[in-house]
Amino acid sequence: MLSIEKLTVRFAQRCVLENVSMSVDRGEVLGIVGESGSGKTMTALSVMGLLNPAAEIAGGSIRLDGRELIGLDEKAMSQVRGGEIAMIFQEPMTSLNPTMRIGKQLEEAVILHESRVPRVQLKERVLDALRDAKLEQPENVYASYPHELSGGMRQRVMIAMGTICRPGYLLCDEPTTALDVTTQKGIIELIERMREEHNIGIVFITHDLKLLKNFADRVVVMCRGRVVEQGTVEEIFASPKEEYTRQLIAAIPDRNVRKRAITS
Repeated sequence: MLSIEKLTVRFAQRCVLENVSMSVDRGEVLGIVGESGSGKTMTALSVMGLLNPAAEIAGGSIRLDGRELIGLDEKAMSQVRGGEIAMIFQEPMTSLNPTMRIGKQLEEAVILHESRVPRVQLKERVLDALRDAKLEQPENVYASYPHELSGGMRQRVMIAMGTICRPGYLLCDEPTTALDVTTQKGIIELIERMREEHNIGIVFITHDLKLLKNFADRVVVMCRGRVVEQGTVEEIFASPKEEYTRQLIAAIPDRNVRKRAITS
């Protein structure tokens, strides 16, 4: 289990996360929803040990299968990243090296955690990961630079990179925001399939509560650096306890209203 207990983070003397608690288990999808600046990404970066040097964890605990992650040195934390917990960011171009071919970047991800993989097996391992991410013509993708791929393909590459070492948990930071509806649906289906096939625990960060309705098992609602409510998807949608949650639900477009307007 990946668990966060009473996590507090300060940045430039300002509290940006306050007593944040949540957990996710293998094979489960935990959605984190809230407006921009609510602390969703800050929570994920805290888990990954990727906070800005000016940020300070002032209290709380982050545990992976009972092991405390806060305070690990960089060498130990680098083995956790990718090997045990991976993260997919909103914009792949900020994560991919624009001067390196896709195949080499995925190979480096494997070598970082499994240095003794024979070279002949390494390429096939990468091609398998690209196929697993439903990328057509994986040999072409392997030889491509990031700018030569579409946004949806780059996001699939990031999912392949994030899962190539079979981590137990995958943190997805708004991975579908910049994509069209059709591509967005494909990425969600891919993440869901990865969860089912590899028993990965998914933390899915979004500002769009609608995305989580048929995808997540549980939902955490954040506002201004705090958790204001959490529960199962059914509980959140059927009987939200907080006004902020009710406002998020009310902001979801009503497709039936739109259909009536079109046909009238």
